[in-house]
Order: sequence, then structure tokens, then C-alpha cells
Amino acid sequence: MISGPSGVGKGTLRKALFGMITDLEYSISCTTRPSRKGEREGYDYRFVEPDLFRELKREGKFLEWAEVHGNLYGTLKKDVETSLALGKDIVLEIDVQGALQVKDIMPEAVLIFILPPSLGDLKDRLNRRGTEKGEDMRIRLDDARHEIELSARYDHSVVNDDLKTALESLKRIIGSYRQLEENQ
Repeated sequence: MISGPSGVGKGTLRKALFGMITDLEYSISCTTRPSRKGEREGYDYRFVEPDLFRELKREGKFLEWAEVHGNLYGTLKKDVETSLALGKDIVLEIDVQGALQVKDIMPEAVLIFILPPSLGDLKDRLNRRGTEKGEDMRIRLDDARHEIELSARYDHSVVNDDLKTALESLKRIIGSYRQLEENQ
């Protein structure tokens, strides 16, 4: 699982990682938030209405779910179970709440936290993204501080100060677990 604060570059790193390691599976999360510019339904997220999300939650269809910045996000159990049954390594790009839920259910899951070089750099990235202003920006930065504190519960952390270096770190971490699996 890849987690980190909003604007840290999780999506950018994940997409680049999938360009380097072609046999990974990506778990497409459900969300109630509107799509952002460039996001595609069924590729980046499954954009669902809040009533449908709540119904899926009531039916126990989610492996994990969380409310983040007023929107609901969740990973469908069947997606993860199908990939694992096929012997595939699956990557979840999810928030800290969800990642810790999955770790409780599946202790073998590997948690990787993406850190910004500094909170100032994170604020600059969020400003460039242009999706948060004023109070929303303050909330995201407060949440980032809390998430960074929880990163101590993760198996690994990667500072995204340089995309190429961060990507190589991710690739090395995943490679080390794959090598362990092959040797068992």
C-alpha cells in the first residue's frame, strides 16, 4: 500500500512505478468525490454516488474505507481477493486510515509512506495543483502533519524530493519483497 499526504505525489509515483514494473495490479478505489482534471472513470477511480458507496459499505463489500476531506474512499474486497488468488502483487494507493485497516486484517501487507521533503514543499505542491484554497489548504496541511506522525506505523517510508530517486526507492522495496517470496 502506498500512502501519504495530499499533494505528495503518490499518484505520480504509482503511475511511473507501473511503467517500470509491468506485472503489478492496481486496485482502483471507489470515491464519492468529483473527478479532477485528467482523471478517468475506472482507471484512476470509480466515481460513485454517496448512496451507492453507503450501500456497498452496509453490504460489507469494502476491504477498507475511510472518510477523507469530506469524501468517502474505499477498496472493494473482490478486487484484492481476485488479484491475490491469481498470484498477483496488488498495489493500493490509499489514505492512512485505510492502510492501517488493511494491515490489521492482512498483517503480511507492506505499507509504504510517501513523505514530502518538508511541509513547505507540500504546501507549494498543493498550491501548484490548484485544487485547494484557504481553509481547505489549512485542513490538508493539518491532516498531513497527523498522517506524517502515523507514518511510524508503516514498514517503509520514501521521501519524494526527487521523482527518479523516490521511484528507484519504491522499485527497490517492492523488489526486495518479491525476492523474499521467490526464496520461500
